[in-house]
Amino acid sequence: MLDRKSAPQFVEIIPGNLPTPEIVTLDNGVPLVHFDKVNQEVLRIELVFKAGKWYESKVGTSYFTSHLLDKGTTKRSSFEIAEIFDQFGSSFEISAGSDFVSVSLYTLTNNIDKVLPLFCEITRYPSFPVSEFTLLKDIFRQNLKVNNEKSSYLASKIIRHNIFGSTHPYGNSVTESDLDCLTHQDLVGFFQARFNLHEVYITGKMDSGLLKILSKNLSEFPVSHQADIIPTISESPESKTQHIQKSESLQSSIRLGKKVINRSNPDYPALVLLNHILGGYFGSRLMKNIREEKGLTYGINSSIHALKHDAFFLIGTDVNKENRTVAFSEIKSEIMRLQENIDLAELETAKRHLLGSLQLETANPFSVLEKIKTIRLHNLDSDFYSALYKGIQTSSPHTLTRIAQTYLNESSFFELSVG
Repeated sequence: MLDRKSAPQFVEIIPGNLPTPEIVTLDNGVPLVHFDKVNQEVLRIELVFKAGKWYESKVGTSYFTSHLLDKGTTKRSSFEIAEIFDQFGSSFEISAGSDFVSVSLYTLTNNIDKVLPLFCEITRYPSFPVSEFTLLKDIFRQNLKVNNEKSSYLASKIIRHNIFGSTHPYGNSVTESDLDCLTHQDLVGFFQARFNLHEVYITGKMDSGLLKILSKNLSEFPVSHQADIIPTISESPESKTQHIQKSESLQSSIRLGKKVINRSNPDYPALVLLNHILGGYFGSRLMKNIREEKGLTYGINSSIHALKHDAFFLIGTDVNKENRTVAFSEIKSEIMRLQENIDLAELETAKRHLLGSLQLETANPFSVLEKIKTIRLHNLDSDFYSALYKGIQTSSPHTLTRIAQTYLNESSFFELSVG
């Protein structure tokens, strides 16, 4: 019988390196990264393009170009494309990010010869139908109007403007005037310039025959040899404190943010752990203070957003308007406390929770390949995740107070409230 009165014995997590994938170079020189530890006869094929917001000349071109890929090709309509994918139990997924755009196909292995040609057609010969473009812009415009009425949406958008500058690719966001300026030719031009195959990631069982089919189709993609561009970057506002009044809002959305170090910095593992202690999980300091003790919010969190060319740290919550000042004060107090002392018991609890969470992130083959993809696309050392685990495990209270003093100085944060 199970003993439900005693907690299970703690087992220390001993992390290892990620499994080594198979890497094949296609005829066009593009690396194909394959991970086959999948029991089911399913495949995910992901094409990665260096076509994120970082490469835009007009705000919104990356998003709209990406999301119109499956809305029609030179041979098929969006309805015909959807019908074929449905017929063979396959799906098409688009992810347009700050640095990269990825296009994925999920399918049963025995249907690959039926859907792979269509998948390649979509990503090589989209027609960007004007009617679909107009519809997508109308939907986006309506969603934008609704979202701009939400204090939480505005706060998240404006804090990025403040941290990076409103014209920076990581700081800008699509406005209604951007939609008015965006043309069909902008999408065609962006596709021709940026949608050249960068890397291919495949999860699933693959024999020599399947590899031959994939190589034949994917080797026909054009490859770019363009150097990375350096975008025009605007300055952040001089004032680090901003409040936007919304008389109709019952709550204020609070954000504190700043630039921080990226994954390649040796201090990054300790900063990840420090973030976890501050606001990274339910037992964090911010949750205990702002939610449990003060009762000011249902939830508050802090997070690190590591991008290709930069990274930023963000604290966010929503409180009643009358509690806005005290919430800011308590958040700053917790940031300052990190620079003074971290209890060993608190540190060990946070370490165990964080390391357990990281272990769960590699619980299936798809998430393992995501980690491998991050290493490759961000030019990290092959042992990055092993070093991350080790750095978290060996971080001491002294190390973390030094990290807090260096990277989370309270005066370096941009502060924003909306509502």
